[in-house]
Amino acid sequence: MDDKHVIEFGNHTLALTLSGADGRPVLDHRAYLRLAQALRDAAARDDVRVVVLRGLSGCFCLGGDLSEFLDADKHQSLIGAVTDMFRMLATFPKPILACVDGDAVGVGCTVLFHCDLVFASAQSTFRVPFVDFGLVPDAATSILAPEKLGYANAFRFFCLGETLDAKKAHALGLVTDLLEAEKPEAAAARVAWQLAKKPARALAQTRGLLKGDTAQLCARIDREVSLFHDALQDEATLRRLKRIARMAA
Repeated sequence: MDDKHVIEFGNHTLALTLSGADGRPVLDHRAYLRLAQALRDAAARDDVRVVVLRGLSGCFCLGGDLSEFLDADKHQSLIGAVTDMFRMLATFPKPILACVDGDAVGVGCTVLFHCDLVFASAQSTFRVPFVDFGLVPDAATSILAPEKLGYANAFRFFCLGETLDAKKAHALGLVTDLLEAEKPEAAAARVAWQLAKKPARALAQTRGLLKGDTAQLCARIDREVSLFHDALQDEATLRRLKRIARMAA
């Protein structure tokens, strides 16, 4: 997929599509690197005031590419790329909005915890099957999910692997705006333009005060990634991932 389709700029807003280079709604190490670099560039550009994360038509993101989990030769590049993108999300200094229309699974869901506002259609669903895969949560959601959802709800979501429909996700606070008529991408674009017209310095400072110190998030990202890498060395986990990959094929 050409970069012009996954990275678009207009009205001081940079829109990033969560997809692989092959056009599938899954992220491999190249997609993580591309997204991290796009965020790094956006942070440095004065003309970018807001970032919007979006998915493909009818699907937000189905998570990471399982084939890379099973290929030991790709583990080093995958770990480096994942860590880079998650750290960029945690430390990004400008507003991040998400427009979800369809399934948000795994990393396609955990990135939402870094967004300031999440716009979702009524057809959207949210699931984090890490424990079922023999893995741990990522993107510092072991901190962010209990803060946003409450401990018991975060436990049910991550440890039981329950699927949240859009109404439940909205009630818990994962989705900030549940849309019945307006399209999520249109709603995100409208709010992004409102934010882009605000005084940039005051907006960034206010967001930074609301977010607080991000050092703890970065330290937790490193810890989660370390546990994730350890799990990929476990034979039982690898057998489980292979079974899941065959079922998904």
